[in-house]
Amino acid sequence: MEAIIVEHLSKRVRDADGWLTILDDLSFSVPAGQTVAIVGASGSGKSTLLGLLAGLDLPSDGTVTMFGESLFALDEDGRAAWRARNLGFVFQSFQLLPQMTALENVMLPLELAGERRPAERARRLLERVGLGGRLGHYPKTLSGGEQQRVALARAFAPAPRLLFADEPTGSLDVATGARVIDLLFELNREAGATLVLVTHDPDLAVRCGQRLALHAGRLEAPVGA
Repeated sequence: MEAIIVEHLSKRVRDADGWLTILDDLSFSVPAGQTVAIVGASGSGKSTLLGLLAGLDLPSDGTVTMFGESLFALDEDGRAAWRARNLGFVFQSFQLLPQMTALENVMLPLELAGERRPAERARRLLERVGLGGRLGHYPKTLSGGEQQRVALARAFAPAPRLLFADEPTGSLDVATGARVIDLLFELNREAGATLVLVTHDPDLAVRCGQRLALHAGRLEAPVGA
């Protein structure tokens, strides 16, 4: 089954000179359970593509189908509900809520999803990422690597079918980033989710089963199976 089908996807925005094309007629598919790296130079459209795949932005043209459902046939509330049911997200800047402890940050998506015992699952996930002793700590008291591990636990908490990661090691040193990436792939294998990863790191990209290379908003020949 295809997790993602993108057909003739384009994104244009107005600028001082008229229209600027950010993404130009992209078409590709991603099988369920695949790991995919979106690669390309800064400004090539990687994060714009990820935002469209998440339904956070609207395309100028084209369609995105997720597990057989047309994403842009849904209204804004419908896309938000779809994300809550299906999507986990890991950001470069962690995006933890500063007023919540590590445990509360991981519990949040579970509570929104109506989980009966959110604290129990959140605690298990934090123990799984090596933070069982940091449950009551606030983000400002955690290191960057610890914050990103909390973010991983939060992303996997609602058992998403899709996980999107946008430069997840961009704010970390090399050694810490490598440990976080190992953990990301381990958790994803255990969960059986489809992982789409935006990265500028070629060593990270080759760990994925499929690579989508963007150049000036256009998709180069796909690499991988």
